[in-house]
Amino acid sequence: MQTEAMGRVLDILDRIYPYHPMADITQRDPFKVLISCLLTLRSRDVVTLPVCRKLCVIAETPQQLLDIPKESLIELIKPVQFYNNKAEILRGVCRELLTRFDGQVPERLEDLESLKGVGRKTANLVLQLGFDQPAICVDTHVHRICNRLGYIKTKDAEATEAVLSQKLPVHYWNVINRVMVRHGQEICVANHPKCDLCPVFELCERVDVIPRKSRSALKAVHEVFLPQS
Repeated sequence: MQTEAMGRVLDILDRIYPYHPMADITQRDPFKVLISCLLTLRSRDVVTLPVCRKLCVIAETPQQLLDIPKESLIELIKPVQFYNNKAEILRGVCRELLTRFDGQVPERLEDLESLKGVGRKTANLVLQLGFDQPAICVDTHVHRICNRLGYIKTKDAEATEAVLSQKLPVHYWNVINRVMVRHGQEICVANHPKCDLCPVFELCERVDVIPRKSRSALKAVHEVFLPQS
């Protein structure tokens, strides 16, 4: 797949998935984005986002989060996987923000990654959602779908970010995570993707894909609903 075709894919998905669910919850506040990202790691959005919403109302600053008794914080985030560990990470990050950055979330990637428990994916999403900086946030959905499309051929998220940063125009950097997370959750799922429902089916090379329906069924569906011009 060439970059022009990838641009068409992202434009189509951008119209279908115009909102990042975390943007509304956090109001694009850097601190709220940071704590929400830490909560959602290795957990499903359907479980974690309601918890993020509650926590963002109660704790709008690092000090406010630290003022929550540890036991109460654990109880609040208990629906989230690894809640004990995440409570410790949240409290540790807040202490670092207060002691090292005057209670403010830093705007540099290097500073964000220096916070214990903050990885590159989280740091890039904070830059993107919290500071409106161009940043490519690669999670499992971005990595999987970009490879399925045939736009890249990479083995892991780190390599995916490196290649995308070279190939993908900057104006798509803050689009790709938003649209591919939603698309990966709803259509281009990990096992047996719903290619018969995919709005970018005709553009996708479907590398190593086993769809939930047969090729003949897929062809029939798209001949009916997506006739050639």
